[in-house]
Amino acid sequence: MSLPAYGGTLVDRTTTGGRTAELRSEAAGLPTVQLGESTLSDLYLIAVGALSPLDGFMDQTTWRSVVSDLQLPSGLPWGVPIVLPCTADEAASVSDGVRAALIAPNGDLAGIIDVTGRFDRDVAAEAAGVYGTEDLEHPGVAAIHRTGPICLSGRIEYCYAADISGFPEANLTPAQTRAAFAERGWETIVAFQTRNPIHRAHEYLQKCALEMVDGLLIHPLVGETKSDDIPADVRMECYEVLLDKYFVKDRVMLSVLPAAMRYAGPREAIHHSIMRRNYGCTHFIVGRDHAGVGSYYGTYDAQKIFDEIDGAALGIVPLKFEHAFYCKLTGQMSSAKTSPSGPEDRVFLSGTKVREMLTRGERPPGEFTRPEVADVLMKAYRN
Repeated sequence: MSLPAYGGTLVDRTTTGGRTAELRSEAAGLPTVQLGESTLSDLYLIAVGALSPLDGFMDQTTWRSVVSDLQLPSGLPWGVPIVLPCTADEAASVSDGVRAALIAPNGDLAGIIDVTGRFDRDVAAEAAGVYGTEDLEHPGVAAIHRTGPICLSGRIEYCYAADISGFPEANLTPAQTRAAFAERGWETIVAFQTRNPIHRAHEYLQKCALEMVDGLLIHPLVGETKSDDIPADVRMECYEVLLDKYFVKDRVMLSVLPAAMRYAGPREAIHHSIMRRNYGCTHFIVGRDHAGVGSYYGTYDAQKIFDEIDGAALGIVPLKFEHAFYCKLTGQMSSAKTSPSGPEDRVFLSGTKVREMLTRGERPPGEFTRPEVADVLMKAYRN
């Protein structure tokens, strides 16, 4: 029996056929709101149910509850606000009860919102509450300052014709992943969130988790990320060559998550886990510095936050792992719990360090990544 969606019901605000045609015709006479890439991602995720129980963009009461209390007004834990920013001119063109057309960055109609309210969010309060800092050097804080304080709330319908992920064959909706798990007979599924190529430490965590559950969903985030993160198409090629040779094929699935990175550390770990529950997963890997950036968060802050919320209400089991490394003494991947070696025999390499190596034309060592993955990365950086 599959785990129910968060809040009990898997939301579906997508349209097809005649209803899509009706929306496109109606949109010609509506006021418009221009979406950025990250807001388009949120719109899509609401529509397909990845952000259940949300069926639209948050109002001020919900925004305040999330920022201040880490939960929806219903009491369900919730990590980050999902809001629809707009300009002053856009806000002036709508009022409560008015429908507005939501326009994708390419100019196409993405959906329609039934506007139920407008509010000015406290950007400084959101920065401090969600990101733990008001430093504009933090990419998440900078993003909410760019989009500004004015927000619209309301239920949405989604009718965007294009695939927003860039990987249409790998972009499975929550309903589709749930069906795929059922077809495979998986009752317990662990999700792995990543915005980097999978290196040996990641592989070690995934395989440790696979010893506990029926299947693994490798679920890379392919929405908007920092400019120095490795591009999604390169990462996808890395995942494919790794899965082809180093995983049991009927125990792992690869599907993409078209979400934007917020780099909100602990708060985003909650956000990521809620989405994976909606995709049908029962367990979620939380490793070192999950969704972190720079030195804004402690190494294991993203694990500790799961002890501060109602785990029963969250309904997905966090699997907390120590920092993994290659142990020269034992000749295998280990952690401080399993390796008797000293610091001199432990090989740690971060994603940042590997990007620096690639930029210099240096091949990542075998202790860090599989040779097939290194080949893909070297080729991409040469080009």
